[in-house]
Amino acid sequence: MQGKDASAYWKANLNLLIKLLVIWFVVSYGFGIILVEQLNAIHLGGYPLGFWFAQQGSIYTFLGLTFYYAKKMNQLDREFDVHED
Repeated sequence: MQGKDASAYWKANLNLLIKLLVIWFVVSYGFGIILVEQLNAIHLGGYPLGFWFAQQGSIYTFLGLTFYYAKKMNQLDREFDVHED
């Protein structure tokens, strides 16, 4: 990969990573800690939604973001011709 392509690849990679980390931060910290009182007014499966986000929602979000990141990185690798297959 040439220098210009390498910098574009890493810029795209970092942009994706930053977006996903912001989503994870908002879900885990924002919904699980800051907005917990407002979300507790809503119940999900018998449990307050704020409690659910603090205990399980952030973990499910992390798992979903991990699979999404892998999929998007495979697309990015193919776009910049650095894929492994």
